Amino acid sequence: MFVMKVSETVSLKLLEQEDAEELFQTVHSSRGHLREWLPWVDGALSPESYRPVITMWLQQFAGHDGFQAGIVVDGELAGMVGFHTINWTNRSTSIGYWLADGHQGKGVMTAAVGALLDYAFTVYKLNRVEIRCGTENLKSRAIPERLGFRLEGIQRDGEFLYDHFHDLAVYSMLAADWKV
Repeated sequence: MFVMKVSETVSLKLLEQEDAEELFQTVHSSRGHLREWLPWVDGALSPESYRPVITMWLQQFAGHDGFQAGIVVDGELAGMVGFHTINWTNRSTSIGYWLADGHQGKGVMTAAVGALLDYAFTVYKLNRVEIRCGTENLKSRAIPERLGFRLEGIQRDGEFLYDHFHDLAVYSMLAADWKV
């Protein structure tokens, strides 16, 4: 199984079917916070709703199309981070992430995204990584800004979130800019 050590207390791991209950509980405990920015939260109403998603994530990894990894902090699932898909022709990808309430503000996500950037540029040999986040989601925007991404612009009405569109900030990091 794929496991990546990020720090003494943080690691990334592929989730398996037996993780569905913990994944559900992690999302459920932060549902109000996560729902503000993530359009899939309302559809995740039981551990069973994650089983086909976990299967899809495992197929993504097996198909060499990136991966979605659980963020484990001191043995507890704290969130997720991963590559949406990989465009091998253009050697590019985008990263998505979320973190449960109790783990925010501790550098966990910055370290996790930094580990994914290392992996993207050294293992996959990609040239470009994007992060898109709601313009009003200042905590999420702080991650690419802290890591030295370049703000390329604002995608107006870039995502539909339950009952409205919202704008997305588009950030990029190139291999030549990353401090490997």
